[in-house]
Amino acid sequence: MSMLPWLHPERVALLERLLRERILIIDGGMGTMLQRHELDETAFRGERFEAGHDSAHAHDHPGSCDLKGNNDLLTLTNPDIIRGVHEAYLEAGADLVETNTFNSTRISQADYHLEHLAYELNLEGARLARAACDAIEAKTPDKPRFVIGVLGPTSRTASLSPDVNDPGFRNVTFEELALNYTEAASGLIEGGADIVMVETIFDTLNAKAALFAVSELFHQRGTRVPVMISGTITDRSGRTLSGQTAEAFYYSVQHARPLSVGLNCALGAADLRPHVQVLANAASCFVSTHPNAGLPNAFGEYDETPEQMASVIGGFARDGLLNLVGGCCGTTPAHIKAIADAVRNCAPRALSSDHSKAA
Repeated sequence: MSMLPWLHPERVALLERLLRERILIIDGGMGTMLQRHELDETAFRGERFEAGHDSAHAHDHPGSCDLKGNNDLLTLTNPDIIRGVHEAYLEAGADLVETNTFNSTRISQADYHLEHLAYELNLEGARLARAACDAIEAKTPDKPRFVIGVLGPTSRTASLSPDVNDPGFRNVTFEELALNYTEAASGLIEGGADIVMVETIFDTLNAKAALFAVSELFHQRGTRVPVMISGTITDRSGRTLSGQTAEAFYYSVQHARPLSVGLNCALGAADLRPHVQVLANAASCFVSTHPNAGLPNAFGEYDETPEQMASVIGGFARDGLLNLVGGCCGTTPAHIKAIADAVRNCAPRALSSDHSKAA
């Protein structure tokens, strides 16, 4: 994979130069912003899905579907809202925005009987983010903006059984995951994503399926884009759901020679600090983190203010742990602006000498 030419070599060269010059800012939570709109079923359906199913596709099951909560579908039914979220984060100082495609795989869309939309959701998700970035970059050409095409973890896990009475059972195979990720990544690249990010990884085997799929896709296309990898430490045990420490996780995925490796979600910045430190010590690539705004309260809400979160992350930056930073659940443009301000005068984490060989 590393021997293939870049799809957009000038963009990659620009991105890598910027990463060596300063800490780059990733956007914040998409779901957090969408919740503020208090959208009802009608808003999620739009005209195309007014009857509870896709009017442009054969309806293969009885009755209508409840589509509320399918945030990725808003890319098609309410694109102005999604683009508005992207623009809000860009205005707050984000250098990179993530596509609204966290659940845009056949596996995840099966919950809504919308598996057939997987490619379209990724294609249009990337196009929306691309348009938002291009528009603001045209106003501020001295500050390039990049689109991160998001590949979420899906709702299945290849390493663990969903049945406590049958530990050997699996509800998904490596091959099924790879097919899902190939389709999704293809849409992201065709839609204009600068980067593909395998994120919120709770099961490293799922991530390996994604990385395999992306590698195969690159070979089919004859070109590649940079890959970011971001795992999830699921609780204060310091391990992923499939049992790996941050260091073990890194060594499990370094073969993909990613642009960056990092951690996101599940924990707030303070709790993620020691694990990001481990990655900063071990990784030969760039290091990222986009934590939650603290831990959820009894109502499932996040209470950490922009100032509190920025204060903690500012310490990460001053200690030389970061190359890219943003926010996950509970974060807003206010959080991203505060984080950007906190790290602005901090030097990015220095790379070990072998990163340039790996790239």
